[in-house]
Amino acid sequence: MTSVASEARFRALCRLPDAEVPLDEAMLVVSAVARPGVDEAAALAVLDDLADRCPAPTLDALVRHLFGDEGFRGNRAAYYDPDNSYLDVVLARRLGIPISLAVVALSVGRRLGVPLSGVAMPGHFLLRDRVLTDVFVDPFRGVVLDAGGCARVFRELHGPGARFDERYLEPVGPRVILRRVLANLSGIHRAAGDRRALARVLRLRALVPGATPEERRELAGALAASGQFEAAAAELEALAADGSGERAAADRAAAARHRARLN
Repeated sequence: MTSVASEARFRALCRLPDAEVPLDEAMLVVSAVARPGVDEAAALAVLDDLADRCPAPTLDALVRHLFGDEGFRGNRAAYYDPDNSYLDVVLARRLGIPISLAVVALSVGRRLGVPLSGVAMPGHFLLRDRVLTDVFVDPFRGVVLDAGGCARVFRELHGPGARFDERYLEPVGPRVILRRVLANLSGIHRAAGDRRALARVLRLRALVPGATPEERRELAGALAASGQFEAAAAELEALAADGSGERAAADRAAAARHRARLN
């Protein structure tokens, strides 16, 4: 599948009702955009197999199975390796960061009927039992927590005086998870100075419903910085068409400057 086809599929998946977005498939499209040729069917089969071999359809059994028997664990040695965010690689290496390991657990849990939601706590993604709402999982450490344990994890990251807000533990849907995965990748590529990879990730982020004008302008800037002036101009022209006033005029002017560089 070409990059254009993968982006079109990602757009279609993200525009399903949030509860119906197949998170595992969307994550594998993110992998395929970065590395065309990813065997998505094989990765989905791994998730099927993990579910088939889980000894019981319960949260405790799922945690023991994935983070004990199967050896999924946090990549402490290379936390900012972009491969920690690509689901196919996470499944192959059994290594990831909190959010990608959470996606594995959510995907296997969905197959088993274990009622889990993601929790976008700042700095450290968690899982939450949708029935026993004071039961959480830290997928990076592979342990079950209560709300107090989540607060301790938060303060380990942000300092003992950091103010913890219980709203940090509210469940989030697939689109929020995808946006956070893409935000992580964009930060990694920005820090590495990889302009083409950054533009690729920002293009996907702009396809998730709710993308802001500022995010779309950042995409246009990344496209231009990587030499993709036609694509940058098109993004700014679309943004100008959606806007009005001085900001829209500035976007049209910037698009014209990018097009001038094509001559």
